[in-house]
Order: sequence, then structure tokens, then C-alpha cells
Amino acid sequence: MKKLIFTSVAVLAVIGMSHMASAHDSTGCGLGSMAWRGQSGAIPQVLAVTTNGIFGNQTFGISSGTSGCDPNGRITGGTQKMFFAFLENNMDQYAFDASRGSGETLTTIAGILNVPEEQVAAVSQEHFNELFPDENVQVIAVATKLLDLLEIQAA
Repeated sequence: MKKLIFTSVAVLAVIGMSHMASAHDSTGCGLGSMAWRGQSGAIPQVLAVTTNGIFGNQTFGISSGTSGCDPNGRITGGTQKMFFAFLENNMDQYAFDASRGSGETLTTIAGILNVPEEQVAAVSQEHFNELFPDENVQVIAVATKLLDLLEIQAA
């Protein structure tokens, strides 16, 4: 029994590490990210982050638009994961608020995505039938469609 548990844990660990090794753009922008661009795995990611941290160049890159940074870029990854998680837990309330063009879920989504509340409310109400084509629509479909309508790229 112990051997089975150990084997299961080992397999899950390998699967988890292989998933982490395939992460894209997890180090952001900066000199380190440019130096190790195109490489994958934990070591290049750690080296990129360490280089960025030591030289403190991400802040300069973001404010100046250099080192592979975009001063007008959007925060992705965690922000959109939070959006998907929020929508998954509040889908029915979002549908209700979207249908009338106002409500707490619209305010929260606007805050998570850093988009004006009026824009989220207007887009949600105007495109309600596209967001909710039937009562069995999946959260991922609604979230992806809303991001498309708001012109936010999914990460």
C-alpha cells in the first residue's frame, strides 16, 4: 500500500513539474527575461527573475518601454485567474446583473480587470444574448466572450 501511495505521489509530482516547465512568460519583462528568452524549465526562470531582481530593471523597462516591457501592457495570469474564479462562483448573479446593466458583480469584475465599471456594465447588458446564449452556458465560454468583448487578451 505504501508503495502505491509513493508511486502515485511521484507521478503527480512529475506531472506538476512538467506543467511548470512549460509555463510561458512567467518571469515578466526585463533584462533577465530577455537573456533567457526561449528557454524553459525552472532554472532559466529562476535565473531570469534573479537577474531582473538584482538589476531592478523591470520598473525602468515598464516606465520606459524598453527591455521587452510594454508600458501599456495589461497584467495577465493571476488577474485573469482571479476573474475566472470570481465568475465561476458568481455566475448566476453576474447573469442577473448583466441583464439589467448594474450590480455588484459588474463592479467587482471591473475592479479585477481594471476596466471602467460603465464599460463592463454596458458591454454585459448590450451583449447579454451573446454571453448567455442558453441556460447551460459554461463559465469559461462566458468569461472568454466577455474578455473578447472588452478587448482583453486571455492569458
